[in-house]
This record gives sequence, C-alpha cells and structure tokens, in this order.
Amino acid sequence: MCDRNIRNIFTATAASLTAQRAALAKRDFQIIADISNVEELERDLQFHPADLAGSTLSSDQIASYNANGYVTGLGILDPTDVNDLRAYFDDLLQQYMNDGKDSYAISSAHLRHGRVYDLMKDARIVDVMADLLGEEVIGWGAHFFCKMPGDGKRVSWHQDASYWPLTPSRTATMWLAIDDADTENACMRLIPRSHLKGHLTYRMSEDDEDNVLNQTVDEAESYGDDPVDIELNAGQASVHSDLILHGSEANQSTRRRCGLTLRYCAAEVQAHMGWADKGMVVRGSDPDGHWTDQSRPLED
Repeated sequence: MCDRNIRNIFTATAASLTAQRAALAKRDFQIIADISNVEELERDLQFHPADLAGSTLSSDQIASYNANGYVTGLGILDPTDVNDLRAYFDDLLQQYMNDGKDSYAISSAHLRHGRVYDLMKDARIVDVMADLLGEEVIGWGAHFFCKMPGDGKRVSWHQDASYWPLTPSRTATMWLAIDDADTENACMRLIPRSHLKGHLTYRMSEDDEDNVLNQTVDEAESYGDDPVDIELNAGQASVHSDLILHGSEANQSTRRRCGLTLRYCAAEVQAHMGWADKGMVVRGSDPDGHWTDQSRPLED
C-alpha cells in the first residue's frame, strides 16, 4: 500500500473519530431517566460489600463503608488543584448560564469536557474507587451539583440506584467538594445503614418545584441511623453507595455550594437504555466489552 493511501486511511479514521466525539458531546443523556422504563428492568438492587483488603483506604474505612454505606473526609485535591478546578468550573458555569441553563445542568460532563474526563481517570480518585469496587472499574457519570446562594431547591431523600438502569448494584459515587460544604450552605446528608434495606418504596414528587429530583422516600429516617451531615472542605470528598438514602436542604446562605459527583461501577455491571455509551474504563479492563469506553472529548 502506498504512502498516500495510508495517509488517506489515517485521515479518514481521524475524521470519523472526531465526528463520533462531537456527536457524543451533543447527545442528550437525560439527568433523570424515564422511570417507567427503568422499573421494567430486572435489577439486582442488593448491596454488595467491598473486599477489606484495600491499597488506598484502610480496612477500617472499607469496613465502615460496608456497614454504613459511605466513607467521608477523604483528602483528594491539594489547594492548588482545587483552586484551579474551581476557576475552571466558574467559567464553565457561566457558559451554561449564558445559554439559558441553570446551575444543575452540567451533567454527563465527562462526555463533553476533557478536563472532567481527565479528572475521572485521576489516580487519586480511581485508587479509592477501586478499593470499593474491585480492580476493573468503569467511570460512567459526572454531574456538577451546584446550589447557588439563596437557592430555594432541596434534594429530597432518595436512592441513586432507583433512577439508574444498572445491575447489579455495584455502583458508588464520589462527591468531590469544589466549594466548602457545611450545614449552613446545605451540604449533603446521608442516612447510615439505609443501604442495607434494598430498593425502598418511593413516591413521585415531580410536581414539587422545590425538589431538584423527582422521587421522595417518605419516613426515610426509619430505614437507618440518625442522618449525618457530610461537611467537607474544598478538595475533600466522600463516597457513598448507590443504595444509601441521601439528600440536602435548600441553600439559604450567601455562599455557593458546588460539588462534582463522579459515578463509578464495577465492570461486571450491565447498563440498559443506551447507558453503556456513557462508560469508559478507568482501571483494569472490561472483560465483556459491554461499555463503549469513550475517548477524551475534544473540548475542555
């Protein structure tokens, strides 16, 4: 094959990949999936405990995650890195708001923004998630949850797994603080041990304009221990199971509260409704070839 033909093939392949990345960046993965379709799926929604032999988390931290459904106070980003991430988010948020979107709209950000894609693969984060999910890990979601000062919206008690067309329930979320998060500016709250109850009954609350999401588990406190406020300094993180009940109050303060939720699962997890296209291998491999293993977006 002559050099010209090789160059033409290379150019055509590169152009095809560029077009695929651009199309994926424009694809509208809904923040909240159609619950009627999700409920039709047969899903294993029981908690699967992590192996206690971790390389980054201590055995006590992993045991606490297994028993309580979360681990918190993890130092992830140093002050320089978190300040850089905050400046990046400030610019990104302004772009979205200039387009008429709100502060909750930056979802599936790893498919649209290279900086977020890089962060999802950051070893400081993936090392933690591998201790909880195993050595074959998929990163599949990234969503900035940003409560502006005086934001009147709350997040009612819910389980993440209830929304997601994924099975089995081997998914966990890292909540990475971009701003300091405390009770004053409506930090996340969790109900320890509620992840051990399986899939809980909820009611639809889509008509409640003050709720960011559209499901509410009533009498949530009866499913576990007393609620815990997850207060974090910027650069710190918590990790919670997809089955734990959690939420947050309205931010009535004069301070913004932004966190980046990074979603990971074991490679054995199967995604329905096209959600496998969200995934990328961040540790090990995907033996079944189920996840698309997305490339880095062109735009930061």
